[in-house]
Amino acid sequence: MKRKSDLTIATATAVLAVLGAAAVYPQDKYSLKSPSGIAFSDFRGYEDWAVVSSARTDEVLKVIVANPTMIKAYKAGVPGSGQPFPDGSMIVKLQWKPKKSTEAPFVVDVADVFTQAFVIEKDSKRFRKAAGGDTRCSTTKPHRKFTADPKSPSDCGHACHTAVKAKDYIFHPYQKR
Repeated sequence: MKRKSDLTIATATAVLAVLGAAAVYPQDKYSLKSPSGIAFSDFRGYEDWAVVSSARTDEVLKVIVANPTMIKAYKAGVPGSGQPFPDGSMIVKLQWKPKKSTEAPFVVDVADVFTQAFVIEKDSKRFRKAAGGDTRCSTTKPHRKFTADPKSPSDCGHACHTAVKAKDYIFHPYQKR
């Protein structure tokens, strides 16, 4: 009888552990599709893309990465050459709340809580009616799972990026190494 009771307890514990893990660990972020028409799966592998630039505000640390198509265009002088980024160009801005490092021997802020990902994709066939005529962007907020930011307008490329229209709607230049 004790053996049967131990087996029941072990099974119940295992089931609770699996359910708990499902509640805590994020969904597959690549299943996300934004209201503006961008599938996050289009950006698969962004974690390994080259860094374009970084930035900091009082509230967030930002790292901007781009896919190989866009990096190649940057290295060829786009957008400074007056040429637009080619179709297939993708850029992702990742944001973290900063915290003071407790390990560095000097005062430095390091990334702490991941707060948001902004993605921009250039595709003249799919996004003809979008701001810039061929670019669509979206934001996601990871809180236990990645979700589309409901405050992200469908024309977010136009709303924020009009100021840099001459740079093909991209704020960050490629930083020379």
